[in-house]
Amino acid sequence: MTESAQAVREFKMPDVGEGLTEAEILKWYVQPGDTVTDGQVVCEVETAKAAVELPIPFDGTVRELRFAEGTTVDVGQVIISVDTGGGAPAPEPEAAPAEAPAEAESAEPQGRQPVLVGYGVSESSTKRRARRPAEQAPAAQAQAPEAPAPAPAPAPAAPVANGTPVSGADRPLAKPPVRKLAKDLGVDLATVVPTGEGGVVTREDVHAAAAPQAPAEPAPAPQALPAPQAAAPARDARETRIPVKGVRKATAQAMVGSAFTAPHVTEFVTVDVTRTMKLVEKMKADKDLAGVRVNPLLMVARALLVAIRRNPDVNAAWDEANQEIVRKHYVNLGIAAATPRGLIVPNIKDAQAKTLPELASALGELVSTAREGRTSPADMQGGTVTITNVGVFGVDTGTPILNPGESAILAFGAVKWQPWVHKGKVKPRQVTTLALSFDHRLVDGELGSKVLADVAAVLEHPKRLLTWT
Repeated sequence: MTESAQAVREFKMPDVGEGLTEAEILKWYVQPGDTVTDGQVVCEVETAKAAVELPIPFDGTVRELRFAEGTTVDVGQVIISVDTGGGAPAPEPEAAPAEAPAEAESAEPQGRQPVLVGYGVSESSTKRRARRPAEQAPAAQAQAPEAPAPAPAPAPAAPVANGTPVSGADRPLAKPPVRKLAKDLGVDLATVVPTGEGGVVTREDVHAAAAPQAPAEPAPAPQALPAPQAAAPARDARETRIPVKGVRKATAQAMVGSAFTAPHVTEFVTVDVTRTMKLVEKMKADKDLAGVRVNPLLMVARALLVAIRRNPDVNAAWDEANQEIVRKHYVNLGIAAATPRGLIVPNIKDAQAKTLPELASALGELVSTAREGRTSPADMQGGTVTITNVGVFGVDTGTPILNPGESAILAFGAVKWQPWVHKGKVKPRQVTTLALSFDHRLVDGELGSKVLADVAAVLEHPKRLLTWT
């Protein structure tokens, strides 16, 4: 390897925690030619648990971004190369991955060790997915200059497509050679149905899309297929395929695993919460609670904590390996939050030990952080019970699925004015429906009913918050 080649360092997608295997590149903060320093954040990625910013562990000048925004990358794959020597890098480091046989890559050990964010994974501990030969040759051609002498100008080929910068996650997923092929054939990638792993458009997909309208050989000029004609099928399409990845993929896998592992039972109760709603309004006007976010969800959370204190056996987990019930002496209260990236369930640690103002503060911070997409993986681990507030969508109730590893989940429905018998007379009252799903292996019908009844009793007569705590 030449001295100039040694000056090029590669930064690989690290394992950002808990043995994750892949992450999606959400946004690049640097471009080829930019100067970076040790510890500088170069991109934001989304894992199955949260969005994470990645710092680079060395100084230099960005030479190439290997993947576009919106691309899902395996842990251990090179995502950015940096010229740390200041000279013109030799072409060998770029050509080597394309020329390496698949057998050599597949022969690497398959074990992988968790590492710190920003420091990658060692070559000996990561198995990289072999590139297909059909895609390797065009990649080398797209990056090779016309003159034999090496030049850094072709390096930006990876982060651009069809001559324009990558716009983000809304772009179709495709490798640079495939994008070039689509441009040559005049095919709009947005109209192509992907068949590659993870929803990636392949060369075969592009050829199939161009076959009815273009000759078998790639057309040298984009004018062979006008853009308006290619865009028409997208408007008339009867189906749209959306790659499932990141948080949505993890949620789907977790819910399937939970539904078919834990025997779910769901019970319902409809309760008059007029007094609780009046108490919420009084607390909002209380000067001592100024700056504290008070809402009905806070009261439901407090009521559930009271019910758990009165029925501690419900706060448990099932240990399948040891065939044991693990009772928790703490409550990490999960709150299901709908975010642009999907449903996540961060939890409030040791919620049972918090005062009402402390619980309100923790709840407000948890929800706002989740909506901003800044929830850390640690905040979503170790939950014991969960609340899902379906009432914010105007839904009366549902049959929620347990968060994996937890014993119960409470659904809080919409609060509505309804005719209700109160003190022997029919009056308009504010009413809601609660639904409690629980794992029947460790929570029997009696215990589940007691917990749900206690939550309802506290919400109907909120003064019991004082007498039962």
